Amino acid sequence: MLDQAITHITEIAQIPSFSTYEERLHPYIRRVFEDISSSHEIDVKGNSLVYKVGNSSEFPTIALTAHLDKINHYGTDYPDPLPIDIIEDQIEGAMDDSAGLGMVVTLAEMAESRQWPNLLFFFSEMEEKKGLKEHPELLKNNGKGYTNGMGAQRIAQQCIKLDTVPDQVITLDTTPLFKGDKGVALYANHWELNDLDPTEKLIQKTEETVNRFLDIDGEIKVDNNTNDYLHYGEEFNKKGGCTTVSVALEPSIYPYHQKGERVFIDDIQRCLTILESHLNDSIS
Repeated sequence: MLDQAITHITEIAQIPSFSTYEERLHPYIRRVFEDISSSHEIDVKGNSLVYKVGNSSEFPTIALTAHLDKINHYGTDYPDPLPIDIIEDQIEGAMDDSAGLGMVVTLAEMAESRQWPNLLFFFSEMEEKKGLKEHPELLKNNGKGYTNGMGAQRIAQQCIKLDTVPDQVITLDTTPLFKGDKGVALYANHWELNDLDPTEKLIQKTEETVNRFLDIDGEIKVDNNTNDYLHYGEEFNKKGGCTTVSVALEPSIYPYHQKGERVFIDDIQRCLTILESHLNDSIS
């Protein structure tokens, strides 16, 4: 499982799928899912991708998500492929969000041979706002018509429209909270940072989910920060008809939002082990 994830992470990290150019990653993602016989693609507007694996009415549905876009730290004269290296116990390169994407597609490949919940896989465009804010000239159309979080919002809106709403959304991204040390963080109370007024049921179900993660790995750091998990949490719950738990599980990254980002291989292994256990437990 770990070797499989490292291969995906390093291959994904080399692709210059900068914000608004996420389609450069589409062939790689599609090749993975073409080999998963039980998967099918769900159409969604824009540069995002959505897949579903499993359709059992007996099991819950869990969405695993990661964002496709990278920040362009190079300008118009960027290297292709982007640099990647494994240095002792870390992977160095464009880890935000190659680390999350690599873990998500690894879990997708594992799903066919496991008795897991129904799974949705959300691959979103335009999660990053740094390029949009600081260097819009590097984006298509100088960033006009693009907004931070638009991919996650479109994905959630399409799932609601198709009545394909997950019970849980687990976003895999990278966290700067550990400032160079190893660690895995869990972001949970998205309503503290978005515009949602949570129901008591959502608060309770989120707390139950957090406790399940902590039962698996008691060293997880429960905290909060901004990423697509906020948008999924708001969009799926704001209409009042759904109670969808949205959390983010994230390995440490350092430095952050600059060249030479590093993630610890041990943290990747921890995240995969936590998620494997969580998916196993979700149908018991």
